[in-house]
Amino acid sequence: MRGSVLTAIPVNMLLGLASMLVAYHSGHGEAGAVWFAFSTIVNLARIGLCRATCLGLGLTSETPPAMAAAAMQSADRHLRACIAAASLSGLVWACQPLLCAGYTSAQTLFYLAITCGITAGAVTHGTAYARIPLAFILPPLLSVTICLVAVGDFDRTCLAVCVLLYLLALTHTAFRSEAGFREASRIKNEATALARSRAEAHASVSALADEMRRRATHDDLTGLLNRAGFIQQAESRLPASSISLLLLDLDGFKLVNDVYGHKAGDRVLVEVARRIRAELPESGLAARLGGDEFAVLYDPAASGMPHDRLAAALVAAVAQPLDGFDAGRLGVSIGVHPGPEPSLTEMLSCADAALYAAKAAGRNHYRMFDAGLRERLQIRRDLERDLSTALAEGTPEVWFQPIYSIDATTLVGLEALVRWQHPRLGWIAPPDLVATAATAGLTESLLRYILEQVCAMMQILRGRGLGNVRVAMNVSPQEMAQVPVDEIVIERLRGLDLPAAMLEIEITEETALDIAAVQGKLQALSRAGIRVALDDFGIGYSSLSSLRQLRADRIKIDRSFVTGLSASDDKRGLVLAVLGLGRMLGLEVVAEGVESDEDLRTLQTMGCPFLQGYHLGRPMPGCELEVKVFANHIEAA
Repeated sequence: MRGSVLTAIPVNMLLGLASMLVAYHSGHGEAGAVWFAFSTIVNLARIGLCRATCLGLGLTSETPPAMAAAAMQSADRHLRACIAAASLSGLVWACQPLLCAGYTSAQTLFYLAITCGITAGAVTHGTAYARIPLAFILPPLLSVTICLVAVGDFDRTCLAVCVLLYLLALTHTAFRSEAGFREASRIKNEATALARSRAEAHASVSALADEMRRRATHDDLTGLLNRAGFIQQAESRLPASSISLLLLDLDGFKLVNDVYGHKAGDRVLVEVARRIRAELPESGLAARLGGDEFAVLYDPAASGMPHDRLAAALVAAVAQPLDGFDAGRLGVSIGVHPGPEPSLTEMLSCADAALYAAKAAGRNHYRMFDAGLRERLQIRRDLERDLSTALAEGTPEVWFQPIYSIDATTLVGLEALVRWQHPRLGWIAPPDLVATAATAGLTESLLRYILEQVCAMMQILRGRGLGNVRVAMNVSPQEMAQVPVDEIVIERLRGLDLPAAMLEIEITEETALDIAAVQGKLQALSRAGIRVALDDFGIGYSSLSSLRQLRADRIKIDRSFVTGLSASDDKRGLVLAVLGLGRMLGLEVVAEGVESDEDLRTLQTMGCPFLQGYHLGRPMPGCELEVKVFANHIEAA
């Protein structure tokens, strides 16, 4: 509206000037000058009004509601003022008959043409808001009509009627133009809003996609790369020949979680991540692979920092005291692989082997991956690769070591010990075999394999009339935690109709570290009548309360306290203490590692009820056991 008025007023002023000149030429110069002065004053006022500040012009979709209401009121007031100014300008033009004797002078045709032209121009330019051009054209056209009718002749009366028809046509055109303008504006605004919405939606989707990409590759807690992001970026750098990989695993973090809670554990992880970033060379990658395990990948040649110096700096940084925690509670073990390797998977595997060796050496250590670790890694891979086939083919053997009563002649039990002779590596130690099964995902398969051999021996014992002899089966902490041992064992005994009392499950003291995870399984075994023995007692983590929670029926004194017992006062004191504990708690006590006749006699003197060791009988295959032990018709206790 403001734009159309500002466009039309210069034409208005030029036509007004022409009217004044015609009036002067016809002898009405003074009246023409006064009329033009009033017209100019009104036009200048209209220009000033169109240039005045209007809050409504600043209205946007983001304007607060209170300010928007005030802005709309301002726009309404501005429009009403413009209508009043247009009416005033129209009244000035309605006075033109004074310049031509009421449209009876010779200049009548000029003034009629001027009036028709200026009114038509006002409607043509005022398409945005019909009330303003109508307020302007109504006074002059009504003035023309009245003057023509007042003259009274037929021609002028007909002309007056035509002027009224012209007025109606302009009025209709003005409102139709406004309606068209509003519709066009609506479509334009909707298109603009749609384009803005699409742009905002696109920006929102792009921001969401960026955030999703960031979350897909970064750890939410620490802000470091996660495993997926680390692998993605590390693989792009892997062709570098001097690239080095460090794997970090926190020492003591589980204890921090247990003592202070998981929120405190999260704060520790965030702080450790900050310290790793602070020590990380420029352009290096740092990631949290999961839990309390971190990784660092960097180029020692480009950064000028050798991997051993970075590893030492990381160990020192993590070992610094943490606010709110006991000094020295947290540490870190680091496995370093200096590279290169053909793949990132191989580098991670090598660094993991170095990390395992570092943790075995104690907290706050780092270990470089070297030729020795490479050989051990290759052995482990060979074992993992061949174990599944060996179990399928029945290659591993289960040997049995006798357990005797205090008289060293009465057979009371057998301990099942798994043996595997690898075709290239020779005999594999049971701990290595169990660890291999865990990493190869064969823990349950190995457990079931050993259980079958144990059940077969129980059937042989029952057939020989030795149903009172119990067979002990070792179950590792990994097996106890990862496998439903209770369900597997109980179901198999029932399937073979074997008495539960003939089976004993041996667990190590390490199992006591996570009693909550295994207590239910041990209780189920105990309720079924299967006995539980605590192996290697005295060297681990057991307490009096854990003995009860683990449902132990028997404790086995570790061989380190038994071997050389006759020559050591300290060992004799410890063994006597364990024997006293067993009597107090109603637990059977077995002494392992009886290697000499002197140790045997000492244990008998102390009153140790059960004995086991190479001096009494070595582990042997089932067939050899039948020949050397069963054939002697030893009376079972």
